[in-house]
Amino acid sequence: MKLNVGGTDRIVRIVAGLALIGLTLTGNIGVWGWLGVVPLATGAIGWCPPYAIFGFNTCSMKK
Repeated sequence: MKLNVGGTDRIVRIVAGLALIGLTLTGNIGVWGWLGVVPLATGAIGWCPPYAIFGFNTCSMKK
């Protein structure tokens, strides 16, 4: 697996995932908030399957 999720993208995914999970745990949103596990996992791992399929890459280029 080659990393395809860059630094800023990873931070945004982790924060969004934690926010959705937190809102679900506090009862502010329904069970759909558990979908926050997906951005949390892709941010933590640094690899996103749809990015790989469509050829996107937000990692900075190394020279």
